[in-house]
This record gives sequence, structure tokens and C-alpha cells, in this order.
Amino acid sequence: MYNIIPLILILISLSVIIIIIGRKFSLLASLDVESIQSEKEAKFKEQIISSRFERSLVKHYNKIKDLLNPLFQNIRNILRSFFEKLVETKEKYKNIKKPEAVDINQKIAQLFVEAEDLKKKDDIEGAEKKLIEIIALDSKNVDAFRNLGRLYFENKNYNEAKQTFEHILKLLETDKEVQDYFIKTSKGDYNVDSDNSILLKLPSIYFDLALTCQALEDFDVAILNLKKALEIEPNNPRYLDTLLEISIIKKDKGLAIDTLEKLKKANPQNQKLLEFEKRIDEM
Repeated sequence: MYNIIPLILILISLSVIIIIIGRKFSLLASLDVESIQSEKEAKFKEQIISSRFERSLVKHYNKIKDLLNPLFQNIRNILRSFFEKLVETKEKYKNIKKPEAVDINQKIAQLFVEAEDLKKKDDIEGAEKKLIEIIALDSKNVDAFRNLGRLYFENKNYNEAKQTFEHILKLLETDKEVQDYFIKTSKGDYNVDSDNSILLKLPSIYFDLALTCQALEDFDVAILNLKKALEIEPNNPRYLDTLLEISIIKKDKGLAIDTLEKLKKANPQNQKLLEFEKRIDEM
């Protein structure tokens, strides 16, 4: 009996060993040897293709580079030539003598004379061209613009005259003396300097614009510009006379009475005073 027990143990151990080996063989049998081999081959092929692609890319790059090098060289040559011509042109124009200011001033003075002569001959179109020629030489020439505006006004081209006078005022608004004037007069500590030609021109431009607006029956704007002119020249009889006339047309009795009193002080010999008083009384 004791001999049987060891035999049984041996048989059991052999059975266990057989079962384990059987399981291992089943796992080994499930492995696809061909797939492992194909995977290795695929990786190897990928490496080969990648290597070949890199070599091909370098090869084609070198070919393209060789082909394009002459083109790039031509472009560089063209650009260099263009740059050299620019430098040459710059030097050429640098050496050209610019017209002196004196020459331009003389030319402008001559054009003013010619414009006035043409105007006297009733050659309005010719006078206009001369004044425009002055403006072409000096785009901020206030006198040229003013003469042009008055030329339009006298020939009843009121819209053109209005635009011209408004443009002059825009030019004057950028002048430092004019800007200083408005800043200081707002503080009440500035008087018009008789030597200041710009400020002397300013009220006359306001007046020209007022007359133009009166002709266009734009009375509100006309009054506004007359008041601006009178701020600079408060005792100018002509400005007061025109303001009084428009205030009567507008039937603004308060403004008319106030302006009449100022006109009496500024120009007591004015023969229209009695007429103005009568018209105001009839309002």
C-alpha cells in the first residue's frame, strides 16, 4: 500500500506537468509566426523607403537649385541695376537748381497784374485762369483766393464765391496768429495789431462771405459772419450798415435797434440814419 501512494503522487505530478505543458503549447500554437515576420519586414521596408525619399528629396532639391540659380542671379542683377538707377536719378535731381522764392514771388506779382488787366478788359475767364495759376504756385495765397471769390461774386456766381470765401477762412483758421487771436480775445486781453496783415484780412473775408450769403438770401449765416467781422472791427460803418440792413429784412427789431445805435456812434454823418429809423418804426 505504501508503494502505491508514491506511485499515485508521481502520476499526479506527471498529470500537472502535462497540463501546464499543454497550455504552453496552446499559447505557442496561437502565435502567428508569419505576422511577426511581416511586421519586421514592414518596418524594414519603411526604413528603406524613408531613406530613399530623403535621398530623392536632396537630389531633386539640388537639381532645382541648379536650375533656379541663374534665374535668381538675373533677378539680383535687375534689382541691383534698378537701385543704381534710383541713386543716379536722386543725385541728378539733387543737382537741379530749385526755383528761388524770389523768382516765385515775382511770378506771382506779375500774375496779379495780368489778372487785374484781364478783369478790366472784362475777360473774366482769363482773369480767373491767372488767379488759379497763382494758387497753383502758392496754395495758401489768401489774396489770390479773395480776388477769385470777389470775381465770382461780381459776376453773380454766388455759390462759387461762397465756397471760395469759406475756403479762405479755413486757411486762416490754421494760421497761428489767428488762433492766438481767438484764444486771447476769448479772455479779453488782446487787441488787433495794425501791423498784423492776416488779422486785418480776416474781418474783410467775413464781410465778403456775409455779402455773398445775403445775395443767396441765407440771412442767418450772413448775420453770423457780420458779427464775427464786428468782433475784430466793432466800429466799421460798412459792417454795421450791412448788419442793420439785414436785421430789418429779417424783421429782427431788437438787433436792428442795437445796430442802429452803434452805427450812430461809429458814423453819425451817415445820411441813411433817418431812413433806417423810419424802417425800424414800421416793423
